[in-house]
Amino acid sequence: MSGRGVVVGVVTVVVLVGGAFVADRVAESTAEQRVVTAIQENLDVVGTPTVELGGFPFLNQLLAGSIDDVTGQMDGVTLEGIDATDVTLDATDVSTSEPYTVGTATVAATLPTASIEQIVADRSDLEIAVAVDGGALTASGEVLGLRLAANLVPRVEEGTLLVSVDNVQIAGLTVSVDDLPNAIGDRLTDIEIPVEGLPEGMVLSDATVVADGVRITADGTDVVLPTEALPAG
Repeated sequence: MSGRGVVVGVVTVVVLVGGAFVADRVAESTAEQRVVTAIQENLDVVGTPTVELGGFPFLNQLLAGSIDDVTGQMDGVTLEGIDATDVTLDATDVSTSEPYTVGTATVAATLPTASIEQIVADRSDLEIAVAVDGGALTASGEVLGLRLAANLVPRVEEGTLLVSVDNVQIAGLTVSVDDLPNAIGDRLTDIEIPVEGLPEGMVLSDATVVADGVRITADGTDVVLPTEALPAG
């Protein structure tokens, strides 16, 4: 083969490989945008979601019917009237055809103090202000004409997010919740914070106090996504 032939052959290979790479990137970008559109159409989101589909080459994953890794982030989302912020998603082995399934998935979100305050007020009929102070979730307000201050302790129990009250101070005196009148104590124990709308197979697993509220985490395996969660085709 002449020198010119070698050059032509190399150029041809480079063009073909480059074309395949570009096609792969275009396919991935298109798929990412479709997922973003599906999120916007199915959830009440704040801002524009960002989605990244991992693994290379991407076209091979499409042909195999499963995407290796999917990560996503949303500034905020409203679930059943409850506002959550800084929502993140990490998923693996996401199928590309119905029924849409996910091998493993982790979703995390922050319930800001305003959301918790709203829920506690709705569930306990007590008007209290919720804040984060020194890493603790605190509540303060007036109950039966007396000034109340307490720590709120979030926890996940059997997939349910609960908040109980600890270190209660009423009119400057520290008392146990058990010693409070039933009209108050019963409303400050195991207040359920509803977290609804999770896909089948996702279960709440953790709740941690953070600077602006409570960070919740849900995990799942063999998760089944609603048919409308992803666009067809």
